[in-house]
Parts: sequence; C-alpha cells; structure tokens
Amino acid sequence: MAVTKLDLTGLKCPLPALMTRKAMKMLAVGEYIEVRCTDPMAVIDIPVLVQQIGDRIDCSERSGDVMIFVIQKMNAAIANDD
Repeated sequence: MAVTKLDLTGLKCPLPALMTRKAMKMLAVGEYIEVRCTDPMAVIDIPVLVQQIGDRIDCSERSGDVMIFVIQKMNAAIANDD
C-alpha cells in the first residue's frame, strides 16, 4: 500500500488542517495519507476535518511532540475543485 506523506511539522493552526484538506482532494478513494504535525491544536483540528469531509482516520499516534495521523480517503465527493 502506497501512502502519501505530508510533513506539516512546525506549522501552526490553521495551516495543518487547511493543507491536509487540500492534500486529501488529490487522493483517489481508498488511498491513504500520513500527516505529521507538531501544532497542539492538530489533535482536535485534524479529526474534526476528517469527520467533516467524510473520510476516516485509520490510526493516530504521538511520538514526542509529533502527532501522526494515517487517513484513508473514503468520500469521492471531496474532489479537486481548485
């Protein structure tokens, strides 16, 4: 399984959520993205974003200051509309 990696360490709210949403638009249904963040608000913002757009967090973990989310794209309606 290929996983797209998105390193957002060092970025502050709201950038991690905004950049995650943009990256999710580029994925096909069933694909995964691994998002790494250091912003403390990401622990709230990323799960809320994923729920709002209809995708799924496959797993999440914390390694020191870094939060890692593995998200699976489930919703075809969120397409690249930029």
